[in-house]
Amino acid sequence: MSTLQGLCKQYLQVCQESNQPENPFIAHMLREADKDNIILTKGFTLKIAGNNRLVPVQKITDEDLYENSSLRYLNLMFNEIGTSGAELIAKALHRNEALLYLRMTGNKIRNKGGMYFASMLQVNSTLEKLDLGDCDLGTQSLVAMATVLNQNKAIKAVNLSRPILYSQEEDTTVHIALMLKNNSCLVELHLCKHEIKNFGVEQLCEALYENCSLKYLDLSCNKITRDGVKFLGELLKRNQTLEILDLHSNRIEDDGAIYLSEALALYNGTLQALAVVSNNISGKGLVALSDALKTNTVLSYIYIWGNKFDEATCMAFSDVLKTGRLKPNCTDVDPYEVDGHIYLAELSHGLKKHYYWTPSYGPVVNKDANASLAIGAVSEHL
Repeated sequence: MSTLQGLCKQYLQVCQESNQPENPFIAHMLREADKDNIILTKGFTLKIAGNNRLVPVQKITDEDLYENSSLRYLNLMFNEIGTSGAELIAKALHRNEALLYLRMTGNKIRNKGGMYFASMLQVNSTLEKLDLGDCDLGTQSLVAMATVLNQNKAIKAVNLSRPILYSQEEDTTVHIALMLKNNSCLVELHLCKHEIKNFGVEQLCEALYENCSLKYLDLSCNKITRDGVKFLGELLKRNQTLEILDLHSNRIEDDGAIYLSEALALYNGTLQALAVVSNNISGKGLVALSDALKTNTVLSYIYIWGNKFDEATCMAFSDVLKTGRLKPNCTDVDPYEVDGHIYLAELSHGLKKHYYWTPSYGPVVNKDANASLAIGAVSEHL
């Protein structure tokens, strides 16, 4: 008999005692946990993602939440948990000393819910990974989160992507930059869709000159241009910590790609992965990036799809693949030849292709499509 045998029974008993209806999705996932024969002292993982396509799902609401003292990883992404549910979870984590990773992705907890989690981080010293991406956080909760992370020494990875911001002043980016100057524990930071512009990038880069812990910086889907990337290029010349830089869906163009190439070719020896997908880069900038690979022996993953490929680009990346400098599973393009001309086809590879969903055939073991998992250990689930 499993040590966890009866976990589902405990849930059903709590539902009965509190006069709450049973959620069949939760019951099913708890039965699956029972089957795994996991030793209770090691804790267990519970994935109750509301967008799970592998089993019938009844999304979790605020009324479905309950406490557990041995849970290590709780995935509640894309359910219907709101502000009151966020309050319940945050208050439970005031006392919880077991949970290491909480994923709230896509639950509309809004600004007030974000404030509950910021307050929780003032007390909790166990949680290491917190994903509040797509949760409709606001300016107040982002500033509060940045303020708390000045002191919190446990959090190693945080996702604050896609908040709801109304100001163009980049106040939240300034506060996050100030936090990075003081925080020496954070390893992974996701700031996707933060409306970050060149001024914001400058603030972040100035902070990262003093930061010696951050390895993974996600600035995808912002408004960074070639002028902003110039600050990143200067940072990469001196920074010896950053390993993953995601600039997917900005507008750095050729000049921005050349700034990065110069830093990578001549100065940087730590960056392992770079994503510049959909950045309006043409042949000149893309060839410069491929040339940087010839002298930089550390950069191993590069993603370029969605830019303007000319014949020179196709030839350049075909050459670095042919020579073995770039492995086929470490980029998102695959060369092929038609009538004596080289072209590039898209491969479904990237830093976090399966961040939002699990394929219908089950969990992905191959990390080609999720390269960040292969590079940064803290990224196992984030």
